[in-house]
Amino acid sequence: MSIWSHAGEIADRTPPSRNRLVDFLRAASILLVISGHWLLTAPYVSGGDLALGNMLELTEFTQWLSWGFQVMPVFFLVGGYANAASWGAALRDEKPFSAWLDSRLRRLLLPVLPLIAVWAVLAPLGRLVGLDASLVQEASTIALVPIWFLAIYTVIILFVPLTYGWWKRFGFWSFTVPVLLAILDDALFFAGWRGVGWFNYLLIWIAVHQLGYAWMDGRISSRPVRFVAGLVGVAALVGLTVGGPYPISMISVPGTEISNTLPPKLPLLALAIAQAGLVLALESPLRRWLQRRTPWTAAVLLNGMIMTIYLWHSTAMLLIIGLATSLGGIGLEVRPTTGLWWATRPLWLGVYAIALAAMMPAVARFERLRSPERHAPAGLQVAGALVACLGLAMLAYLGLGGEVGLGLQLLAVATPFAGALLGGLLVTRRS
Repeated sequence: MSIWSHAGEIADRTPPSRNRLVDFLRAASILLVISGHWLLTAPYVSGGDLALGNMLELTEFTQWLSWGFQVMPVFFLVGGYANAASWGAALRDEKPFSAWLDSRLRRLLLPVLPLIAVWAVLAPLGRLVGLDASLVQEASTIALVPIWFLAIYTVIILFVPLTYGWWKRFGFWSFTVPVLLAILDDALFFAGWRGVGWFNYLLIWIAVHQLGYAWMDGRISSRPVRFVAGLVGVAALVGLTVGGPYPISMISVPGTEISNTLPPKLPLLALAIAQAGLVLALESPLRRWLQRRTPWTAAVLLNGMIMTIYLWHSTAMLLIIGLATSLGGIGLEVRPTTGLWWATRPLWLGVYAIALAAMMPAVARFERLRSPERHAPAGLQVAGALVACLGLAMLAYLGLGGEVGLGLQLLAVATPFAGALLGGLLVTRRS
């Protein structure tokens, strides 16, 4: 049976109560992020050497495009909806937190371990065959930087019993308070207290996650209210960037002093409100469209391996770039920023997609591993998840090249595996 036919059978069994837009937005947001990453990286051969340029740095107008390609806020919105549904069901069924958390952590953390293991081999191998340390560092950082999302989203998952309880008790105040604290955090950041800016990783993403609870509970069901909220978010975004002290790009630009994402700042929150409002204003027609079998089957198929697609997309791209370089730099002679470079992007993106699809049978299986009959206690799961997140954050920030200490790199590689072992995630059974 083909994977499309199998996905079609699953799609046909979808209960009428399921909000299909949640699954569609999860898949669509990740695919848009992947496309943005592929466009962002600008490989070219200069003087016989490979350079991995960054379009945000090379061409300023691309920074405006990040307003459309930075759609991680939509993923956190969808995550809030899905977590409200699943945790609410767990509470009704008197399912223990440990059982709920185990299934969530497995879907998030297990697929990333093979990626780390592969790059723990590729990085030293690249140095061994004579690649420049800075190039290996840059390549490994490009491949591993997407896992920053897993680190913060996993922490958000750990807080779900608290944040969901806050939502049920305080409603929109559970969104407003983190927003106000994020405003204070940014004020302190610009006043010279740069270290406090990192708290916005929690404050801003928890706020966006709370909007998912509001969506699930039908508290923002009015289309005019959603549309107005989207316009307010756009206006705030323009005011903060064009008329304020924040940069235009919603993705970090190398060499700049201030980033809207590293750590997160208020423009990212404004972008989240804009995207949530405008997307949800289209909920009714989108849900009608998703009643059709073809688009819904595609959504089901992608969601079955969406985490794997997200984690491996940069590695697939880098393998193609490496292959082209080994063949004499074929296709890499075109300088970025030229019209010809942009004209060839669809071809390159297609090749990247083919390479990624070819990798899926080997790596997607790790996303389909289920919990064993018995799982670790909740305390060990939480401790293991925090340890794993520490390692993921280190890898996303440091990469695995030759410009940082070997001991620190080995610690960063080992920590996610140690966390998974501590949380009992390495005992699995095939779905």
